[in-house]
Amino acid sequence: MEGRGPRVLRRVTAAAAALVLGAVALGSRAPAAAQAEWEAARRQMIATQMAARGIAESAVLEAIGRVPRHLFVPPESRHLAYADQPLPIGYDQTISQPYIVAYMTEALQVSPGHTVLEIGTGSGYQAAVLAELVREVYTIEIVPELAEQARRTLAETGYRNVQVRTGNGYLGWPERAPFPRIIATAAPSEIPPALIEQLAVGGRMVLPVGEGLQEIVIVTKTARGVTERRTLPVRFVPMVGKPRP
Repeated sequence: MEGRGPRVLRRVTAAAAALVLGAVALGSRAPAAAQAEWEAARRQMIATQMAARGIAESAVLEAIGRVPRHLFVPPESRHLAYADQPLPIGYDQTISQPYIVAYMTEALQVSPGHTVLEIGTGSGYQAAVLAELVREVYTIEIVPELAEQARRTLAETGYRNVQVRTGNGYLGWPERAPFPRIIATAAPSEIPPALIEQLAVGGRMVLPVGEGLQEIVIVTKTARGVTERRTLPVRFVPMVGKPRP
């Protein structure tokens, strides 16, 4: 879903977009030249939009370098897949700005043995990045059409360690809890209690929180309780499906 980071180096992309013009549609086999152009655009995105803005975790940058972001973008927007901006994916949802994906992934501090719960599958791109880094990803999308499209895209791109559920993210995935890591890519007005409950002791959760003005919040859970740290101002689509009191 949508996130906007610092505007420094926002020009990334006439050049990056030019590199990817002429690529083929999802599911077809691109010529070697087109594949090389996608890879060049991806390298430029990582260098100018992420590393230059302080994303320093090599595992995160390498994971992003392996994920074909253009395959998670609708065909009509594919030429902008590596641009420094969020893009619409239908149903009033977006794929987040690349920098925000990198920022939140780095903030999550994952390890290869982790299982991650993601709220807000969207296109499936964030789940794919996490799948490069952890043992298993459980991801929930409330829009059935997006959940099915993400499920298809993840399968077609070879991600077998991601399970997609159509459902209400406010409720989490209780039968798979507790989770050492939880991430949300849509903004609730306040942190859903079910997600705090399903976060393991010693765990970490990263999510945007707020209405209108939003911030990335990093939640840690210890035996003594829960702490919150607010970091980056952002703009995400709202998390929908909040249960009534």
